[in-house]
Amino acid sequence: MSFFHKALASIGIGSATVDTRLEKDSYRAGEVMQGEIVVRGGHVEQQVDTIYLSVNTTYIRESNDHKHTEVAALQKVKVTEPFTLGAGEEKIFPISLTLPFETPISAGKTQVWIQTGLDIKNAVDPSDKDYIRVEPTVLAGHILDAIRGLGFRLREAECEQAPSRFRGYYPFVQEFEFVPTGQYRGHLDELELVFLSQSNHSAEILMQIDRKVKGIGSFFAEALDMDESYVRTTVTMHDLPTLQAKLQQIISKHA
Repeated sequence: MSFFHKALASIGIGSATVDTRLEKDSYRAGEVMQGEIVVRGGHVEQQVDTIYLSVNTTYIRESNDHKHTEVAALQKVKVTEPFTLGAGEEKIFPISLTLPFETPISAGKTQVWIQTGLDIKNAVDPSDKDYIRVEPTVLAGHILDAIRGLGFRLREAECEQAPSRFRGYYPFVQEFEFVPTGQYRGHLDELELVFLSQSNHSAEILMQIDRKVKGIGSFFAEALDMDESYVRTTVTMHDLPTLQAKLQQIISKHA
């Protein structure tokens, strides 16, 4: 019977299970996530090589005019050393993990989840997947609010493969695409915003300002991307009192 149970456990039937329980389901980038991992033994004793925990998201990669969805691990940590898990035994491991500042914000199509897995030799690795909501840092939140305050509506937010010159720790950036509804309507087609780097005190942003070109040369201007301006700037907490005016000055200069 034991051999039969071992054979079933090797294909995931009656094997160990894992469940990650976080203290909440919403976090800011840069915040410490705390919780516990609950591991329960199956029908037979099993040797667990390690428990791993990763923060994942997806991004779009374009290749040969086709779009591919890729999974990116923002962080992956080893939780335990090897241990033996008895049949029916329950073990609980506390966890504490800092959410990277580069973690994309939960907006548009963007999703972030915590993946937990048990590494068990000669067996199907049990895993657990928990989606979380990622709120912007305080500064990033003020930047996005200032853009909205200037009359822009968020149309889409998505993670895309980053050009090499704008690539940081990860192969992607999160792009926020806004359309003008206020004073810039009729002057701009859209405004795209990317956070290149962040901390609790500063953020480096890249804005792509897409002018609405009129007249006979408009088709050629758009075809050659002559209607787009790129502006790279750094915003700090000291800019908050005049943040909207600062962004308005930049956008108006290129509108």
